[in-house]
Amino acid sequence: MTSALTRICVFCGSSRGKQPAYEAQAEYLATELVASGLEVVYGGADVGLMKAVADTALARGGRVTGVIPRGLFSREIAHEGLTNLIEVDSMHERKQLMFELADAFVGLPGGLGTIEEVAEITTWGQLGLHRKPIVLVDTEGFWRPLLAQLDRCVVDGFLSVRNRALIVAVESAGEVLPAIKAYDVEPSEKWLDSETT
Repeated sequence: MTSALTRICVFCGSSRGKQPAYEAQAEYLATELVASGLEVVYGGADVGLMKAVADTALARGGRVTGVIPRGLFSREIAHEGLTNLIEVDSMHERKQLMFELADAFVGLPGGLGTIEEVAEITTWGQLGLHRKPIVLVDTEGFWRPLLAQLDRCVVDGFLSVRNRALIVAVESAGEVLPAIKAYDVEPSEKWLDSETT
């Protein structure tokens, strides 16, 4: 990863989850990003792990940009204390703008929305639409079932080894920035090359 980092997009849950480590790692990640002078980009909500990331970054003097669809804003879920809160018309616009703003993507634990965001941004990488790092923080083994499923996709011939490598997993938020800086993954020219590429 040679390009300069300015903004990191964080995908995470709108709930806090049942394990205290989830929130602790969310706060740890935000602290690490701010300490490195990086702006946080996220989904703009004032709930769950999303709130933990935003509030921690702001409390440490960081910049936080939230991107939220108008429908969620009207339900009073939006975090109105952010450096920058951008309203968009749809979930599709939200993901597109977050993609455009960010230099890398980090996935913390979350539900269907978080899983979908991680899957879509990785698919865009597979299609050659970007070469931005994608790192999952595998707190309490949260992402292991998904990573195992991706490995199964490789074994069964649905995913190339090179495209499987588009997602990097680390155990702690403290490993995220080193993983981003070391990221050097070249997607396959085809969605599926051979058994070994």
